[in-house]
Amino acid sequence: MSAATSEPSLRSVTERSQVREIEEFSLVLGGPLFQFLRKSRLEGEALELLHRRVLASILLTWFPLLLLSAGGTRVGNYGQISFLRDIEVHARFLVALPILIGAELVVHSRIRAVVCRFVECRIVLSQDLGRFCRVIESAKRIRNSIYVELALVAAVYTLGLWFWNSRSEVSAATWYALPGGRWRLTPAGYWYVFVSIPVFQFIVLRWYIRLFIWFRLLWQVNRIELNLIPTHPDRCAGLSFVGKSSYAYGPILFAQGAILAGVVADRVLYRGEGLQSFKFQIGGFIVFFVVAILGPLLMFTPRMARAKRKGLAEYGLLAQRYVESFDQRWVQEAHPSEELLGTGDIQSLADLGNSYQLVRDMRVVPFALQDATRLAVATAVPLTPLLLTIFSPEELILRIIKIVL
Repeated sequence: MSAATSEPSLRSVTERSQVREIEEFSLVLGGPLFQFLRKSRLEGEALELLHRRVLASILLTWFPLLLLSAGGTRVGNYGQISFLRDIEVHARFLVALPILIGAELVVHSRIRAVVCRFVECRIVLSQDLGRFCRVIESAKRIRNSIYVELALVAAVYTLGLWFWNSRSEVSAATWYALPGGRWRLTPAGYWYVFVSIPVFQFIVLRWYIRLFIWFRLLWQVNRIELNLIPTHPDRCAGLSFVGKSSYAYGPILFAQGAILAGVVADRVLYRGEGLQSFKFQIGGFIVFFVVAILGPLLMFTPRMARAKRKGLAEYGLLAQRYVESFDQRWVQEAHPSEELLGTGDIQSLADLGNSYQLVRDMRVVPFALQDATRLAVATAVPLTPLLLTIFSPEELILRIIKIVL
């Protein structure tokens, strides 16, 4: 076999290996905790056994609190505010935490598909596959780093405890603490402060690290010479799938909304505060998380803007040449023998105009207002039951129907 024949074959094998590596990328399949859960038979190689992980999280964070506070739910023992009435705790450990665990399945499947589409749609060309694979390897190293997860553990037991201590002074007896000092904890309170809250904070911070890894990966991909087509019908030069990837993080935003809903519900129901006094905090909360998910995607804006300017210049020049020829043939030098009706020149002129209009309508961000709206709705949905503190169920249903219709 000649060297000329073997070289393309070797290149083909290398490309197949690179494509396979790209297809196997996952944002969540890795890290010390993932390996521990696999060895504990709480997780499979492809995130199976979700029900076991959810049940284990509840047994670790919520159920011990129920048992330890069982003797202190009466007023005069531990409890003007009993454990079963603490909406914030239930929202955190029975709603938000299971959703954050289940979100791994959604993110795993959707983000893997997004990474593959960079190659499948030829946004990243074959000559740049090696660089694209190095970007993925860099993301895997951070995902699998034991030092990152150890740093998260250190953070929740230092900054996390400091934050809880700075905001948790109680003025009345609760199921987890007694008045007169921040660290006058009940037996349930010790588990709450040193086990349940740190576990929850670790899971939340782990998701923030994954978001950082994802946006860092996109930033490095953006530094590659991308094959952007300004006439692409998605109005984003072919990058709309990047904006749609934000839907994968909808469950995480829902969980964040559930946490806020629990905090606000406790204050409204047990501290006598009005729901309307939280409207700016709730609005700012929703805007913050939508911007946190979509804002980093603006990194593609300069490249998309250049593609649009280049497309307008190139298609403008092409259009100028075509309309000059069209004018010369059908207007200036038209012959009676030539039949205008049904000629392909008319259709070609219309197609060229449509192509130029596509370039003009191209957005310079890889997402649309609809994407931001869906993320805002995902964040706000857990907060809607709070409206029952203002409206009756019938009135609330009628108002929702009016808004929808």
